[in-house]
Amino acid sequence: MSQINSTLHPIVISQVMVNFAAKYGIDKKTCLLDTDITEQQLADAEALINRSQEIKLVENLISALPTEPSLGFKLGLLYSVSTFGVWGFALRTCRTLRDAISVALRYLPLSTAYCHIQEIEENGHFGVMFDADQIETPLRQFFLERDMATSVNILKELGLSGVSCTKVEFRGPPSSYAKYFEDVLGIKPTFNSDRNALFISSAEADKKLSTYDSQLVHLMHDQCRQQLKLRQQSGITGKVRQQILGPLGFTASCEDVSSILAMSSRSLRRKLDHEGTSFKLLLDTERQLSAVQLLNNTDMKLDEIAFHLGYYDTASFARAFRRWQNCTPAEYRKSAN
Repeated sequence: MSQINSTLHPIVISQVMVNFAAKYGIDKKTCLLDTDITEQQLADAEALINRSQEIKLVENLISALPTEPSLGFKLGLLYSVSTFGVWGFALRTCRTLRDAISVALRYLPLSTAYCHIQEIEENGHFGVMFDADQIETPLRQFFLERDMATSVNILKELGLSGVSCTKVEFRGPPSSYAKYFEDVLGIKPTFNSDRNALFISSAEADKKLSTYDSQLVHLMHDQCRQQLKLRQQSGITGKVRQQILGPLGFTASCEDVSSILAMSSRSLRRKLDHEGTSFKLLLDTERQLSAVQLLNNTDMKLDEIAFHLGYYDTASFARAFRRWQNCTPAEYRKSAN
């Protein structure tokens, strides 16, 4: 199970689903059956629910509309940047779509995502891959479609509708409603691929967003971190991330963190693996995201950034950064200015 499954969700996510069901004649009572979500909670914008409640609502929705094609994709297209509160606002303040995706992944538990999502770049295309293998089979296709459609909507919204997918790939065979994907996306998807992925051009990913606000970037990050603390119920991934971003810093080793958490390093690795991640991946991801933010928003020298991120020298940092962004830190900073 991914760490995102241990985080509370704002009730607005459920409100969108209930409103979606209403368009098909499905009432609130049917949607909320056995979810322990009351209509009073549903009307409270500040209310939070857990993943088990949301999954039950989804199961009710699927049961009520068993023959509706591409149910998850149609629902995902209803989620906008504003749906997600502070997470959405944080994306708006980013300099580019590339930065917005990095921030989105950093604070992914604040979104609706159930898939494990990661960045990918190849041959002039930049995008994200969706791994749904950890999701239970009956709900896997629904959540995959919802996550992909939500991502498409957010990319278009941040890019003021001027951004189009250059490639779309699905692991499975074409469904009976494959033409619907083509009509909505404006491009014919590739099926039977070895991955589920959405791509835009690298050039589009690096264009400056009109909503970029350098003054609000750090404020939004702080608010996202606060929201994660408020919503995080449990999960070893969240605890490890807190140590990396907090008292131990980027020089932390797996042994350092396991000692703070009062467990063996072997147990920590096993627990992280169960949640679909690893210590190395978490540390690498946090270093990458912090590096991008520091290069974009500070005048820190490269050797200072390297030291801050826990690298022994600038060369080691540069090699890691090239692996992340396919360019050196200096080249990235120059292109960002």
